Parts: sequence; C-alpha cells; structure tokens
Amino acid sequence: MTDGKDLEAEIHPLKSENRKVPENTGAPAGKEPRGTPAPQTRLSHCRTAAFFLSLFACLLVVFVVSFIIPCPDRPVLQGVWRIDYNAAVAYDFLAAEDVNKDKIQDILFLYKNTNSSRGNSSFSCADEGFSCPCTFVAAVSGASGSVLWERPVAQDRAFVECGILQPRGSAAPSACVVLGRPGSLVAVDTLTGKTLWSQPSSFGGNASVLSPLLRVPDLDADGAPDLLVLIQEENQVNGSIYSGGTGQQVSPPDSLGVDGTSGSILHVTRAGAHYVLIPCGTALCSRSVKGLYEKVSRRDSPLKSDPLWEDMLSAASHRLVVHSSGAIRYLMNVPGKAGDDLLLVSTEAYMLLDGQDLTPRWTFGTTQVLRKPVLGYYKPDTPAVLVENGTGPDRQVLLLDLGSGAVLWSQALPGLPGDPPSASLPTADHRSAFFFWGVHEPTDSNQTEPGAAGRRLYMLHPTLPGVLLELDNVSVPIVAFQGWSTWPRVAPRATRPSGTGSPACGTGARPRQAGRAHGEEAAAVTRPGTSVHH
Repeated sequence: MTDGKDLEAEIHPLKSENRKVPENTGAPAGKEPRGTPAPQTRLSHCRTAAFFLSLFACLLVVFVVSFIIPCPDRPVLQGVWRIDYNAAVAYDFLAAEDVNKDKIQDILFLYKNTNSSRGNSSFSCADEGFSCPCTFVAAVSGASGSVLWERPVAQDRAFVECGILQPRGSAAPSACVVLGRPGSLVAVDTLTGKTLWSQPSSFGGNASVLSPLLRVPDLDADGAPDLLVLIQEENQVNGSIYSGGTGQQVSPPDSLGVDGTSGSILHVTRAGAHYVLIPCGTALCSRSVKGLYEKVSRRDSPLKSDPLWEDMLSAASHRLVVHSSGAIRYLMNVPGKAGDDLLLVSTEAYMLLDGQDLTPRWTFGTTQVLRKPVLGYYKPDTPAVLVENGTGPDRQVLLLDLGSGAVLWSQALPGLPGDPPSASLPTADHRSAFFFWGVHEPTDSNQTEPGAAGRRLYMLHPTLPGVLLELDNVSVPIVAFQGWSTWPRVAPRATRPSGTGSPACGTGARPRQAGRAHGEEAAAVTRPGTSVHH
C-alpha cells in the first residue's frame, strides 16, 4: 500500500501537495509551513505566461512581415527576349542604364522610322519639327523587353553620349546628350525621355562630326561635365565645348590645326593635364584642353598643363612623335602602374606606350587589324587585351598580357567581313569572360558557301582555357554588339539594314515581343524589320 501511495504522489505531485496543505493549518502564525508550494506555483504560472506571450509576439511579427508590410516589386526576368520593329532602320548605338530603377540595366538604342513603335500621334516626327522619317531614341526594359519610353530626337543619324551628370537641382540626375544632323544639341532625361534642354549648334552644312563626343571637366562651373565636339571641315578639325548642364556653347569653334579622323580620346597625363589625342595617319595629333579653351574664351582655365607634353608637341603641326608602323586605327586608355597608359593599334602592330613620355613598353606585330581590342582580366592580377589578328580563314583570336605583351591564349577562328566587335564581362572570381564572333568550319562537304551556317558567338573563361563555349548562332548581319559589367550582363547585338532608303511615311513600326529560353542576353536591330534581342 505504501508503494502505491508513493507512486501516486510521484505522478500527481501538485495534487498530493494540495492534500497536505490543510493538515498544516494549525501551524503557529508567522512561520511558513514546510513544503508550501505557493512560490513554485506562481513561478510555474509566470513561465507559462511568458511562453505564450513570446509565442504570440513571434506570430504577430510573422503576420506583420508576411501580410501587412508589402514586399518590393521584383521584375519578372526573361533570360532572353526579342522585339521586332517593322519598317525601321537601326543605328550603331547601344547604351545601358537603369531607367525604371529596378536594379536591372535597361537598353537604349536609336532607330529611324516615321512614327514611334506605339503608334501614338504624340510621338510622331512632325510633333518635334522633323520631316518624315526621323531618328528616335528608345529605352526598353532589360528584364522583359517592354518599351519604357521613346521619342524623336533628330532628323537624321545622331551622336549620343549617355550618363551625363546634370547640375544639382536639375529635374534629372543624368541625361543622354544627342547631337543630331542637321546640328541640334538635345539632352533627354534617361528616366522619362523628356527633353531637359535643347540648343541649336553652329556647324556648317559641309561639316561632319567626328565620333565620339568627349567629356571634359566642368569649365563653366555649373556642376556638370562639359562636352567637346570635334568637327571636320575640309582638311581641318575644329573643336567646340558645350555645357553638359545647359547645352550652351562654352567656347566657339576653333581649329586644332590637324587633319585627323574619328577615334579620338581624352588622355590625362601624370600631371593631371587633359589632352585630346586624334589619329593622324601614322602620327598622333594632340591639343591641350586648357589651351583650346583659353585661346578662344580669353579667360583663365582651372585645368592644368603638362610641361613635358608641351615640349613634345610640335608647335606647328601639333603632332606627337610616335614610332608607329602603319596607319593608326585605334587609341585606348588602359590602366598602368602610375596612371593610364596608351594602347596604340595600327594596321601592322599593337603597341603599348607609357602614358607620360610615350616610350614603347612592348610591340606585337600583326598582319591585319579590323576591330578594336577589348580589355579584361585573364587572372585576378593580370590585365589582358583580346585582339584579332588577320581576316577570313586566317583570322586568329589572341589574349595578350597587358604588362608584357606575351601571348596568354590563342585560337584560330575564321571570321567574316562585318563581324561585330568582341566584348568582355567581369566575373565573380575577379577574372573576365571574353565574347567574340566567328564562323564554324562546316564538316558537311555539301556546305561550301562561307558563312552559310551564320555567325557564332563564343565565350572563353580563363579558368578553362581549353573550352570554347558556343552561345548563339546568328544568320543576319549585325550592327552593334556590346557587353556591360553590371547585372544583367548583356551582350546586345543589332542587325544592319539590308537595304537602302527610308521607310515610307505612315508605316509606323509596332514592336512584336517574344520571349525565349534562358541563355545569352543580347539586342539586335534589322531592316526592313528592326529586331532587338537581349
């Protein structure tokens, strides 16, 4: 019997304690009876209450986060999309900016048509004072390919420079500055497509603008970088500086005293001086931005000058002495140990020049160069340059060490005339993925026509130099191809117009959008139908 009572007490301790409480009611006042369970009972109740309060608080937080606080809208990503435009002509321009602020780079491009793709009368050429057809600038979503905005900006082909910061207090943080033909300078808000300012230009009828538009430091103190526009009239190159914030002319046109071609760059020396470099045959023509501004405006400039460069420049011809073999085709600023160096590409050689005294660091001989080289990283600490040597069936794609000129990788890859330039994208391992186009040699004996299978896009990652990945096969001519280093990593391509002339008035283009499977991201434009691929 005793064992049974002990077992019952162990199973129901609280019940057993409650039975013992009345037996101790006769204890003297002021003394706490032994075995009183009141404090333990209150502690148990407090623990239970704390548990349920904590559980309620957790459930409340989950409910608030899940149902009350709205989640940020995330765009629906399509790995690859395509937009077709009817009766439109494409131009060789592509840019990327986050237009709709969804943290995904959107695409801006130019095309020529009678009306906008939306078929809206408010976007016609006549509304902006242009005759039909005219040039439109459009922004499409990088996530889905939907048209964000578009508007006519010029009568004919235009030069565009995007990402121009606007002054503080402006309606837009940045703008695309469009220089149309005939001359008109227009700044377009990249977020909305609205005109921020518009200024007429003073170019003559026979003048031709040399690309690209060059950004120079702020000379009129309006908080926005200014633009240097180079114009070629007959055998002379003239330079005009325009405000990037208002479009007003900061300095009128002045002759640079040279007869250069397109492909100019703005180089900053070790002393912090800004010089314009222009290819002039087998030599380099140069002019100080400070000297150009002060000569015309007759005012002091906050810019610096470099005594070493002033000594190297010929006062009569404004030429720099460089030992170039062949005509200079491309100039590039490349990162160096103490500043930017110069990569000079001629018809017969690649040459890296010291950015200060222009002494050659290395020279790599080539047979024929048609396209601009591309910079990237073969290893995390090894900058490299992707070059193309030769044409047709003798074409080679090479990766050169930017520091020494040594060949890091090479591959024989036949090409076609009109192949787009190569591109590179940074990767998470601090290297670069390199993209280039080529023609796959057919194994079928019946397929003898060159390029019958179309151009193929290849990718090389330095971690697997023995693997060449084929990404796409394109049979239409390509106008533009470009890669951007921010998400989404896109490599746009645009197909060149197949005919001449312009679309007839009243045949406005309407885009037809089609999604595709995930894969390579690109953009393309064709004529008579213009298509944009991503």
